[in-house]
Amino acid sequence: MYLFGIFKEFVPLVSIKKLTTKNTPKTRFTMSEMNGIVTQVQQVSPIMKIFKIRPVGWEIPEFKPGQFCALALPASAERCEESVAEPKELAPHKMIKRAYSIASASSADELEFYITLVHSGALTPRLFNLKVGDKIEIGKRFVGMFTLDSIPPEQNIILIATGTGVAPYMSMLRTDALTRTGKITVVHGAANSWDLGYSSELRLLESVTDKLTYIPTITEPQKEPVEWKGETKFIQDLWSEGIIEEKMGYKPTPENTHIFICGNPNMIDAVQELLEKDGFTKHKPKTPGQIHIEAF
Repeated sequence: MYLFGIFKEFVPLVSIKKLTTKNTPKTRFTMSEMNGIVTQVQQVSPIMKIFKIRPVGWEIPEFKPGQFCALALPASAERCEESVAEPKELAPHKMIKRAYSIASASSADELEFYITLVHSGALTPRLFNLKVGDKIEIGKRFVGMFTLDSIPPEQNIILIATGTGVAPYMSMLRTDALTRTGKITVVHGAANSWDLGYSSELRLLESVTDKLTYIPTITEPQKEPVEWKGETKFIQDLWSEGIIEEKMGYKPTPENTHIFICGNPNMIDAVQELLEKDGFTKHKPKTPGQIHIEAF
C-alpha cells in the first residue's frame, strides 16, 4: 500500500483512472476542474512539505483518524525545479494518483498531508510545484485499517514513525486519542531535526498532558547547526537498549500495549523483529495482535 505522506511515492501505484473510452477522443482534465484547492503550503525541510487542501463543492466524508485518501494531478501539471527527469513520459491527459495518510483531525473542514518529495517520482514533483490557490483532485474514498477504534481505551499505545510516517498519528492526536485512559507515546525518527515535522506541536501536547510522551531521535547529529541534546540512535536501538521503556516509565507488554509502526521499511522490519521476540504479534483481521503496521 502506498501510504504516509511520506507516503506514497514508494508504494504500489494506485490505478490511474481513464477519462476517456475506447470510442471517444481523449481530452485533457484541466486544473480548473479539480475538486480541491490548496489553502496552505508549509516547507518543513528541503524535501518535505505540509499541504492543506479544501474541498470545492463537496464536504469531507466521515473518516477515522489513521486512514488515507488519494490525491491526483494530470501529467500536464508542471514538475518542481528540484525534480529529475521522469523515467517514462506520460500522456498529458493521464491522471496520476497516489494515496496519502491524512494528518488533520476528522472534524476539520480541510485536509492536511505531510509529504516527502521523490525527485524522480510521478506525482510528488508535481505536488511540490503547487502554490496556494492551485487546484488538485481529491479522492472521495477514505479507507484504511491503521486506526485506534478497535483498541480498548485503557490499553497503552506506542506510535512509532520515521519521516512523514508521523502523519496518521497527528490525525489521531488531533481528534480523540488523548481522551483515552491509557498512556500514549510517540517515537519519531529522522536524519536531522528539521525533518521532524510536527515536533513543536508534539512538544506542546506533551507539556499540557501527562498522557503523552514524545521521543524524537535523529541519526545525523553532526549536521545540526546547534547542538542536539536529544536521542541520536535508530528507533530499533532505542527499543532494544530499553531507552523507550525508561522514558515512558512503564514496561510495555502484549497484555497492556498496542504498537503502531509507520515509515521506512527497514525500520519497520527491525522493530517488528524485536517486538516479536518480546511476545508481541502482528495484527491481522482474523488473528488480532498488538503490532499494527503501515509501510511505504
